Amino acid sequence: MTFSASDPTGGAGLQADLLAVSALGGHALTVVTGLTAQNTQGVLRFEPTTADWVAAQLDALLTDSLQPCAFKAGVLGSQHAVDALLGVKARWPGVPLVVDPVRASGRGDGFGAEALFEYLKTALFPVVDVLTPNWPEAQAFTGQSQPEAAAQALLGMGCKAVLLKGEHLPGGQVVNSLYTINAAPVVWPCERLPGQYHGSGCTLASALATLLALGQPLEHATGLALDYTWHTLAHGFDVGEGQAIPDRLWRAKP
Repeated sequence: MTFSASDPTGGAGLQADLLAVSALGGHALTVVTGLTAQNTQGVLRFEPTTADWVAAQLDALLTDSLQPCAFKAGVLGSQHAVDALLGVKARWPGVPLVVDPVRASGRGDGFGAEALFEYLKTALFPVVDVLTPNWPEAQAFTGQSQPEAAAQALLGMGCKAVLLKGEHLPGGQVVNSLYTINAAPVVWPCERLPGQYHGSGCTLASALATLLALGQPLEHATGLALDYTWHTLAHGFDVGEGQAIPDRLWRAKP
């Protein structure tokens, strides 16, 4: 079950979630948390879904005896969407929750006020199983200047695991690091690809949630999700004048 905003380019948001989940053998239940008018260059308008619409979507799903195997959250956009997610997590506490804590688009267009992000820290992070921030997001949520200190601070807020993405950190390679409580970080270096991509964070978080839903242990699921996401970027294509679109279905093509 994925909570995120819609993206008319098909590159990020719910559309990215659907493609990634399907490509890895899952089926996505979707709760629309916002509407965007955006293209590959940036977000022109964002409108959070009203509380009654979030509730109606969940009511429709939950009255149909559907059983989610994992939750994934991206752009939530409002406190009532956070509360709705907390409600289903409380209903199925053992179901893993993967959160991509999106604060803004790649161009910097915001997806909420600071009060919303503070609410994520205090209300949502304590029930998150895996948080997948990039470095600017980790910095913004913690105020730390070093990656490991930021990851430890996020663990201190209640997250059970933090997958800190390394694309914004310097270096010839991208190094992604998985932090868990009282354990050394596990790192995955990979080739740094040229260009910029629209929806890479959505792809990774959805892939990880799907693999956890299929019963893979966290470390193994993380490695598989990172490998899958890297290949979606390597097979990325252009549909507009801005960022490239990851090819979530690259495996199914000749």
